[in-house]
Amino acid sequence: MHMADALVVPAVAGTMYACSATAAGVSVHQIRKETDPKKIPLMGVMGAFVFATQMINFTIPGTGSSGHLCGGLLLSALLGPYAGFLTMIGVLLVQCLFFADGGLLALGCNVWNMAFYGCFVGALLIWRPIMKKGASRGKILLASVLGSVLTLQLGAFSVCLETLISGITELPFGVFVGTMQPIHLAIGFVEGLITAAVLIFVYEARPELLWGVATEDKEKFENKGKLSLKRVLITLAILAVLIGGGLSYAASAFPDGLEWSMEQVAGTSELEAEGSAYETADAIQTTTAFLPDYAFKNSESAAGTATSGIVGGAMVALVCVGVAFLLRGVRKENEPIHE
Repeated sequence: MHMADALVVPAVAGTMYACSATAAGVSVHQIRKETDPKKIPLMGVMGAFVFATQMINFTIPGTGSSGHLCGGLLLSALLGPYAGFLTMIGVLLVQCLFFADGGLLALGCNVWNMAFYGCFVGALLIWRPIMKKGASRGKILLASVLGSVLTLQLGAFSVCLETLISGITELPFGVFVGTMQPIHLAIGFVEGLITAAVLIFVYEARPELLWGVATEDKEKFENKGKLSLKRVLITLAILAVLIGGGLSYAASAFPDGLEWSMEQVAGTSELEAEGSAYETADAIQTTTAFLPDYAFKNSESAAGTATSGIVGGAMVALVCVGVAFLLRGVRKENEPIHE
């Protein structure tokens, strides 16, 4: 659901940057109050995992379309909404700057559409209430599917609103909504199943890592996990490498939900836009993107995909861990911890 710059005018892009920046500021403020050291490596590993899984587009049968994991709910179910949101920003920022996935001008929109709803709406309104009295495999499955479907529907609708306000006449609002919502309903259901599979693994291995679960439930199972925290992190890291460096070759060749919807409505997934703001954003991305579209520049070598998956995942992990350490250091200096 990564929006290209041509889908929004600068005024809408700036507004969405402001909205996303405000949510990021609140998240930074809240994270500085936290004391759980396990979140630092978990942010890095899960950021890399989500980056890798977003490279795997899965086919939606009978549509000629595909979808991929967004990951906001998955991250927040393990990290909480604030750390999850900042981790998603790390994923989207790396994708945008170094792989030209999603427009730089539209980055604020993409953060809002793909991260805000999953990390805050999905986590706070769906995940936490369901987990309030304790976790179980059934509850995890229910929360994952409901949360993923709802937040992807909200994200898809926001894309339509942003194009409407931007005056993108090639995408009439009513027709665009009628195309976007059903396809993202299917994508959200599949994402929910994937999210549930990962979270059930964590529940079986280290149940205390799940966010929003009743404290007594966590304490009951804290020392009964099947794997150590280190092994859980290593397992997820290995999966991220295998997915990004190997399974990415098997990604669906069909356009994703947004591109498919644009083709159905406008006859093309690539609209044109003119203006200095678009030219500047494109120039910056052209300079920073050393693996545009997850491939080597001027090369059709398949090795570019695997390299993108591994290098991108490592970059996201470094960004997320670096930010976490920075915020932890600032908190220690300015805000004494009260255990």
